Amino acid sequence: METVLITGGAGFIGSHLCDFLLEKGYRVIALDNLITGNINNIERLRNNENFTFIRHDVTNYIDIKEKIDYVLHLASPASPVDFTKIPIQIAKVGSLGTHNALGVAKKNNSVFLLASTSEVYGDPEMHPQPESYNGNVSTIGIRSCYDESKRFAEAITMAYHRKHNINTKICRIFNTYGPRMRKDDGRVVPAFINQAINNLPITIFGDGFQTRSFCYVSDLINGIYKLMISGVNEPVNLGSQDEMTIAEFAKKVLELTNSSSKIVFKELPEDDPQVRQPDISKAKTLLDWQPEIKLDDGLRKTIEYFRGL
Repeated sequence: METVLITGGAGFIGSHLCDFLLEKGYRVIALDNLITGNINNIERLRNNENFTFIRHDVTNYIDIKEKIDYVLHLASPASPVDFTKIPIQIAKVGSLGTHNALGVAKKNNSVFLLASTSEVYGDPEMHPQPESYNGNVSTIGIRSCYDESKRFAEAITMAYHRKHNINTKICRIFNTYGPRMRKDDGRVVPAFINQAINNLPITIFGDGFQTRSFCYVSDLINGIYKLMISGVNEPVNLGSQDEMTIAEFAKKVLELTNSSSKIVFKELPEDDPQVRQPDISKAKTLLDWQPEIKLDDGLRKTIEYFRGL
């Protein structure tokens, strides 16, 4: 049985990855300091003999006594509301945390997978965004604690690959949604759904013409797994290519929730990307991967989750 260490294992994506890998027959160690992760996301796994939870901050040295075959580094607050609340912690987890996680991989000669982000492209001037695009990113803006630490994380990951011959993977995750997102996450999916199911005004920042493409979490997890067991070392985009405006998305949520909420508009935050859509040609070719869950189906599951909270 191979052992996988997942940093950020109690988070939205990390907890789904724990479920998936346990079902695949791996032993899973989830590491999380619970700054934004939720212990309830993994509580049902605590009696599984192949699962271990360790409460730990990855910005401190990681001391795992057993052999680790895969290190999946997902630890990082990723919500815009966190960029002003805990910017130093975000910058540290992307830099020090990635360094410490790479240290575990080096010690064990493990496969190392970095959960990077579409935010490395910033407010892109190329659309859709291929992996070859170097981005348009502010080093000092509100979002820079996240954007720049992820860009550094990619840089040090490739340095370990070249210098220490670590088998590294980099997945650039685009907008992903589904059950276990934080209710107060601040991102558009939980924000719109919770406003709609409570018949509160749906808040659109900007004119609503900025675009996003939404990937359901189970599709993303399948892509991460395919990348994890692949021979691919260069960055790979994972996300949906079904692009829509934020205004269109708001109307979709209103329709699926049968809500009486009205749409209101507020000022666009600093450095908020105007467009966001991945070029997933690499994922299709190298991983035989593309999203399968339709937006309406994924949103219904997500709405049901938030109604149940």
